[in-house]
Amino acid sequence: MIDLWIDTSSIDTGDAKRDEHLKGEDFFDLANHKQITFISRTIGKRDAKGNHELWGELAMRGITKNVKLNAFFGGIVTDPFGNEKAGFAVSGTINRSDWELGWNKSIEKGGLLLSDEVEISCEVELTNVNAKDLKMELEG
Repeated sequence: MIDLWIDTSSIDTGDAKRDEHLKGEDFFDLANHKQITFISRTIGKRDAKGNHELWGELAMRGITKNVKLNAFFGGIVTDPFGNEKAGFAVSGTINRSDWELGWNKSIEKGGLLLSDEVEISCEVELTNVNAKDLKMELEG
């Protein structure tokens, strides 16, 4: 099971003006929607490349959609301080208009500033805090 909660007020792109726009009504609407959540209870069998399908509910702006992400389990290691850590890479593509993130702007040479497709890519490292042996209990 995966429960991920993102505080929309934490958006920081390094550009204060852009951050304010992203937090406004055109995008994440921070005044009305404080969090983005992803909750998954299903992970599929491993394919030949070591990837798993990760299905979950992605909620933004009060809209929840079922999405499929790809999860790659990188393994379990012990760091120099004796802590067990597990690594994952997660990726996928969503359509931002599914969450009513429709703001866009025409560019001078034609076309639009933003694509409707948004690539999700993250690397996750989990640390075992219970001092029990980590085990990956995945199908396959």
